[in-house]
This record gives sequence, structure tokens and C-alpha cells, in this order.
Amino acid sequence: MNQYEIGLLFDPGLEVDIEKATGIVEKIFKDNGAKISKVDNWGKKKLAYTIKKQDHAIYVFYTLEIPALSVVKIEKVLNITEEVLRFIIVRPDLKKIARAEAAQAERKKKQAERGGSDSSKEEKTSSKKTDDSKTDV
Repeated sequence: MNQYEIGLLFDPGLEVDIEKATGIVEKIFKDNGAKISKVDNWGKKKLAYTIKKQDHAIYVFYTLEIPALSVVKIEKVLNITEEVLRFIIVRPDLKKIARAEAAQAERKKKQAERGGSDSSKEEKTSSKKTDDSKTDV
């Protein structure tokens, strides 16, 4: 099973009954052997351009583990599902994500090291200022 991310744009008229629409889509996923890892509902947003005479859509993103052969079946079913205006299925680059997380952790570590040395420099400069002020008096 491979990990995929699926972004769905639902019809904005379903805002009141979005649970029913997501239930239908989740049933499609489960019927095709998918395991849902994460669901991220962004709510109703304005579209960059009109899709099927709609200016707004409800954005919902899924992270799934799907058998490779089931992806095509899911695409076919989502194409004819009335509740879905548009969808995209992508396979994330897990190695690139891991490298980005490692680089971010390294930056935080370096920043913490610099932050500790910067505060000691500030203490030294503030003590010099107090020593200088004593000589002026």
C-alpha cells in the first residue's frame, strides 16, 4: 500500500450537510481498500476561478494508504460523484519531506546555539556599559 494525498472540492451548497458528502467519499475510499490516516477540512473558500458555475467550494484534504491498483478505480468513481466539483490525487515525496524536516530541525538547533551565545554577549556589553558609566561620574 502506498501513501497518497487527495484534495477534494465539494459543492458549496453542501456546507450544511458536509458530513453526508464526506461520508459518501470515505465509503468510496474504504470500498477500494484505502485506510484513512488524516482528514483536514479547510471549510468554504473562494475559488481562483469558476468551476461548474461555482465561485466557492468546501476544501477537504485526505491522507490515505491505498493499494496502487485502486487509485484508478477511485478516480473513476470521483469523476461521476455529484458532490465533488474537482479533485486531485498525488503521491507525496516522503524522502523530500524527511529531508526538509531534518533541515528544519538542524536550523532550530543552530538558532538555539546562537541564541544562547547572543544572550551571553548581551550580558557582557551591558556590564561594560555599567562600568563605563561609573568612570564618567
